[in-house]
Amino acid sequence: MQLNSLRMTKEMGSRMLNRKIYKILFASFIITSMIIIININRDNNNDQSLPETENLDFVLEEGKGNGDEDNIGENNSDKKNNGNENSAGGNDNLKKERVKVKAVYITGASAGNEAFLDKIINFTKNTELNAVVIDVKEDGKVNYESNLKSVRDIKGYSELYNVEKVIKKLKDNGIYVIGRVVCFRDNHLAIKRPDLAIKRRDGSIWKENNAIAWTNPFNQEVWEYNIEIAKEAVEKGFDEIQFDYVRFPAVSNKEVYYGENLPEKADAINGFLKEAAAELKEKGAIVSADIFAIVCESPGDTEGIGQVLERVGMDIDYISPMIYPSHYANNSRGMMGNGVGQSINGIVFTAPDLKPYEVVYNVLEKTKNRISEVENYKAEVRPYIQGFTASYLPKGYYQVYGPEQIKQQIKAVYDAGYEEWIVWDAGNNYVENAFKKD
Repeated sequence: MQLNSLRMTKEMGSRMLNRKIYKILFASFIITSMIIIININRDNNNDQSLPETENLDFVLEEGKGNGDEDNIGENNSDKKNNGNENSAGGNDNLKKERVKVKAVYITGASAGNEAFLDKIINFTKNTELNAVVIDVKEDGKVNYESNLKSVRDIKGYSELYNVEKVIKKLKDNGIYVIGRVVCFRDNHLAIKRPDLAIKRRDGSIWKENNAIAWTNPFNQEVWEYNIEIAKEAVEKGFDEIQFDYVRFPAVSNKEVYYGENLPEKADAINGFLKEAAAELKEKGAIVSADIFAIVCESPGDTEGIGQVLERVGMDIDYISPMIYPSHYANNSRGMMGNGVGQSINGIVFTAPDLKPYEVVYNVLEKTKNRISEVENYKAEVRPYIQGFTASYLPKGYYQVYGPEQIKQQIKAVYDAGYEEWIVWDAGNNYVENAFKKD
């Protein structure tokens, strides 16, 4: 009996222990299940905002090379949602949406002129204009106070405008803001840092027209200097960085010395643009580059400046050939004259400045045909067109460029199958009627 009682006592104790274990396990299961359910609900709540962002990333990455599906900004109401809602000095670290840019170029001094800025803003309310290009770095200096040590060490900035104030005002009015960075034609840096300058064969600094020094496009430190300025500009609020003078000077290699065992000039230019685009993409910026329009006609690097049409647009978002009719050769013996004229797309123009529509249209047709044969060409084409009168040309070879001449060029852009343009006038003498759609 005692043995049986002992067995029963042990069994009861074992059962009670098992019950306690079961209760503990059951409670643990309940608690674990509740935690899982709570986390699932939390994740679901967080995910409510994710699909739009992820889809945006996908659309922008997929569409960044076509400029069609994701283009917006056809009118002021569209422009309010073109990704410019970020305040000056910040960005959302996403690739910005493509805007069908219709812009004018603005100097740093004009950007600092409040009355002028108000005039341009008013133009955008009544015309096709929806964007501006403003000098970030020009004539060797940043046009506003820079916080970069590399810039401050050489006193490489001028306070021509309050960058935060200007960008905020433009964005508050739905205007897309492009920052122009003049790269290698940099007299200030070249003089302050002779080790970065293009040299003559005797070791002295070479100067364009004996006046303006250039930095060496082969030099990695020169690359980094310009990229840092561009990155700071994006942090200030610029939507896009446009590199200008992203080339070698038009000078014979017999006259200058770049160094030993160097790659082709085009490798240097494309290498710089590739590196700049990669770093600026991380900050959500769109990247463009100005190119000589003659490279759209010339095969290879005929001009010896490192710009080859088929290569220069492989890593950036836009190229802007500067299609100024006045800059092509005429058949005079005076300024820009060669006694023959200029052949463009198989057509000879003896006085190109008098044919703004025909010149712009044929340059773009030739450009489009050449690019179409390049696999994985990334850049869209957004031309600069002429907004100034080339009175320095011989009499009979130029005309006054007013609203009609500008409209002819814009029509040529559209007729060639493109949708974007920038008007260049170094004096910023713009009139509203030039940008009104007929």
